[in-house]
Amino acid sequence: MAQRALLIAGPTASGKTAMAIARSAGQRSLIINTDSMQVYDVLNVISARPNREELAAAPHRMYGFLDPSVRFSTGAWLREVEALIQEEGAEVDQLIFVGGTGLYFDALTNGFAEIPEVPQEVIQEVEEMIQPLDATERAELLAERDPKMLERLQSPDPQRVARAISVMEATNKSLADWQDAPPAPSILADYEIEKIVLNPERDVLRDRIARRFHLMMVQGAVEEVKAINALGLDPSLPAMRAIGVPEISAYLRGDLSKDDAIEKSIIASHQYAKRQRTWFRGRMKDWTWIDPLT
Repeated sequence: MAQRALLIAGPTASGKTAMAIARSAGQRSLIINTDSMQVYDVLNVISARPNREELAAAPHRMYGFLDPSVRFSTGAWLREVEALIQEEGAEVDQLIFVGGTGLYFDALTNGFAEIPEVPQEVIQEVEEMIQPLDATERAELLAERDPKMLERLQSPDPQRVARAISVMEATNKSLADWQDAPPAPSILADYEIEKIVLNPERDVLRDRIARRFHLMMVQGAVEEVKAINALGLDPSLPAMRAIGVPEISAYLRGDLSKDDAIEKSIIASHQYAKRQRTWFRGRMKDWTWIDPLT
């Protein structure tokens, strides 16, 4: 089995794929997707998955392997990784995990308290229940159903409230209690691990985000959004909320101009990068931080 693991985290457009490929050169490496949007099929361009040339440079796994109708949890991702390592780990010298989803890296390195899968019908029922509620009403509902989780949430946004209530409905146990359970050991416990966070200068990253989204529009982002909309999926699904999908959908409906859709997508990407940086600073202080663009 491979005994070395390289973990490359960073905000969107920070150059993670380029570094992963550079570090794979000359070694038997397996690059494993650690990004929650790049797991979905259809969203090749929108999710900034590696292109054909990059995919040909080294073996890549867990990119675009899920139907966009699937709700994919951190636990499900970790189980897929564990199975992948068991199947292919003996054939490589180095595993390279690359992506921007902090929870995936946290589960990978610190272990994960497994939460039972919630039936899809329960999730849909809860989402329909909270959809018409405002923030105050969501907080009141969560206080009634799961007061422990209400104390933990900084704001009762629809996604987190739906998650908390769905878990309570399905398991009769607070999500807080599941989260507090002792985690299973890290699946990389026996590995020599190198952990890197890419941290480009803020203005440089903003420019890269803007230039990349304009390039996405040229490379087929609109066609991808047309394709995913044609599937008639629930708009609350993670794939349907990927940055660029709601904005380009509004353009296709005639609710936004093309330029406005691009601008809103770029702004959403900036905001996402800011949230990623905040998460990394809070949870990855002991990682090696580098600016890959200098």
